[in-house]
Amino acid sequence: MSSVTEIRPTAGPSTHGSPNRTLRLLAFGWLVQAAFRFGLAWHRLGPTAHPDEAGYLVAARLLAGGPGADLSGHTFYQGGYPLLLTPVFWATDDPVLAYRLVMLVNALTGALAFPLAYLALKRLGNASLPLAWAAALLPAVVVFGRHALADAVLPVVVLAWLLALDRFLRGRGSAVPASLLACFACAVHSRGAIVLAVHVLALLLAVRKARRPALTALAVTALGYLAVDRLNAFLLAELYPSGSLDLGGNLLDRLLGLDGQAWALSGAAGQIWYLITSTWGLAGAGLVVVVAAALRRNPMALVLCAVTFGIAYASMAALPDENRVGNFAYGRYLSCVALAYTLVGLRALTDHRAVLGAVVVLTATAQTVTLYAGERLDNAVFIAFDFPEVIFLTRDPDSLELGLATASATALLAVFALVRRPVLALALINLVALFDITLPLRTEHSPDPTLPKGGVLTERTVPWQARAALYHQISWTKIGWYDRGRPIPPDVCTILVPRPTGTPVERTWPEHPPSWRATPGPTGTTAWTCR
Repeated sequence: MSSVTEIRPTAGPSTHGSPNRTLRLLAFGWLVQAAFRFGLAWHRLGPTAHPDEAGYLVAARLLAGGPGADLSGHTFYQGGYPLLLTPVFWATDDPVLAYRLVMLVNALTGALAFPLAYLALKRLGNASLPLAWAAALLPAVVVFGRHALADAVLPVVVLAWLLALDRFLRGRGSAVPASLLACFACAVHSRGAIVLAVHVLALLLAVRKARRPALTALAVTALGYLAVDRLNAFLLAELYPSGSLDLGGNLLDRLLGLDGQAWALSGAAGQIWYLITSTWGLAGAGLVVVVAAALRRNPMALVLCAVTFGIAYASMAALPDENRVGNFAYGRYLSCVALAYTLVGLRALTDHRAVLGAVVVLTATAQTVTLYAGERLDNAVFIAFDFPEVIFLTRDPDSLELGLATASATALLAVFALVRRPVLALALINLVALFDITLPLRTEHSPDPTLPKGGVLTERTVPWQARAALYHQISWTKIGWYDRGRPIPPDVCTILVPRPTGTPVERTWPEHPPSWRATPGPTGTTAWTCR
């Protein structure tokens, strides 16, 4: 990444001193970041983002030797992130303790953003520990660590891959570490497939200059991909016996139609808008610099652009229309590159052209979203989980104030460009934003009522949200299906049935066995248990 920018570094404190002192400061800063991140998630007792969290947690439990679940019909949750969580389920089968340990894994892994950010700044000519520490606290790379989601670790994996690939392309080391990281990114999430494809293309182009190292790395990549494929094939067979949600069909349909292209391109613009907004405008300056470098055929700039626009376009092309505002402007998919662009943007603050270009891109993408979505920005479902940084900027938790968010991000970018010590401003805004985003959620999510440690079945008409809420909580068995009128298997001691609004729990299953009792289950259900 050292040759991506060619402008003067921003004013800020640089790190001087012995390598050992720098390593000690990096280790200490990493621990402090991990503690802070864990503190933001300490109050959380179980998953709330369903079915995503349930999918990853069940996969981790299965890989640890525990019971699985039937996730047929849901999005396929890949095995890379669950693989990191497997030791948690070796250590405990208590769902509350397991979830808190998952939050600890997220914090320790996510905090690696600090040393990686320092390495990136060093290659960009601005080796500042305080600036790296402040940048690593961006909500875009912290907030998802409060959930059992692949986004908790993907930003770290992608930044590490960029640094490793940059080192190889500059002739400073082997490409094998970059290949392993690209394969792991592919294992973590489908966005990683874009990373892997760009990585392979970069290696193929490098064969002419470094034939043996590039071919070796390609061989490692092929073996790594085969391992990823085997892991995912195992999870598909065990957890999705009737198949997963087919997003490939959406992708193909959108690619072949004008309406689909309009959907994908406008949604990609919405993701770029959110990327810039959620980083207080800094990623916009970084994007301008990276695109300019790509036009000059800078290898790493081309790599970063390919990954960014590839993820933005492909994810939107595959995304079903769920009548939610997040269909038109969404930040989660590009959060994996938010830190990289922010670091370049910090380096570019002294270039007024980059700052002005960021404002132009931010305004243009906002207009694109407005023109395409129109009234649906007001009429579609607004989910606060999709817009944490935007809600912080607009103070409106119920709707997308696109113009106000754009103006707020522009104002913050102007502050960063004008102040002498942007590190202080960045640290302050990140900390205030994180506390603002997380404090309203400090109500503990109590586990579901304790159920007998026997078999558990649900009727097929039970809402999927209610069933998904039980996957992690019921840790001792795989939840099966029940059809009314069929005999109850002898090892089953709990059956969940739907509970229509206003129906007493005792009337939800008239033909229940006489000795069984009813208690309220997850929303919209009744749990019938044997005595």
